[in-house]
Amino acid sequence: MADYTRITVETRGNVFMMGLNRLKKRNAFDLEMYEELAHAYGELDRNPELRCGVLFAHGKYFTSGLELDKWAPLLSSGKWTIPDGCIHPLGIDAGKRCKKPVVMAIQGICFTIGFELLLAQDIRVASTDARIALLEVRRGIYPVGGGTIRLFREIGWGNAMRYLLTGDEMTGAEALRLGLVQELTEPEQVLDRALEIATAISKCAPLGVMAALNSARIAEAEGSHAAFARLIPDLKPVMESEDAIEGVMSFMERREANFRGK
Repeated sequence: MADYTRITVETRGNVFMMGLNRLKKRNAFDLEMYEELAHAYGELDRNPELRCGVLFAHGKYFTSGLELDKWAPLLSSGKWTIPDGCIHPLGIDAGKRCKKPVVMAIQGICFTIGFELLLAQDIRVASTDARIALLEVRRGIYPVGGGTIRLFREIGWGNAMRYLLTGDEMTGAEALRLGLVQELTEPEQVLDRALEIATAISKCAPLGVMAALNSARIAEAEGSHAAFARLIPDLKPVMESEDAIEGVMSFMERREANFRGK
């Protein structure tokens, strides 16, 4: 396990909690913080006991964004790579994404990399005090963590350009209206609600969950024809699993299934 100093990690049942923890910096991302989070995603991906992740932040704010002075030299050179065993939380390496789903909970300010992290996760819960923004165009650059690629798919071209090209803030209520987040809660409830969703996922069949997530990602990245072509071939190993048998037995016996991920 990595030596975590800028984030916290905790296991609750089969859920892996990953918390941003640089309160004095409003959870701003330096290089070390991003790499620690990438280590955590690698751990979530590898550990068979972990079935779902929750990404959240300690304190009043999710993140004030990148510490741009720390990142500028690497972004300019384009030569930055993360260590072995890590997985990009931004999902920018399509061939190496975390195969487990992640639920994200945000409160307060969620700027630049925070917004792009939101777009890279699978389910999002926001608080009523959330302030979400891609500020890059106000700082002389543009979003390079997936925002220009994913945002218009989520909320439509015009809506995406409205925020990409102005750097204006989006409220939690507006994010819910546009479908960017799936639920809106009071600030003190946002993490609990994200954990509830992740726990519900973790009780489902892990192989089925990962297969469903992978199928949807294929459709997003390669199109519906590629995804349809993989449906039956990818279903075969799932159907041959112990969990598939348990699913049928629990249905017949009218009880909650006890899935083992095998």
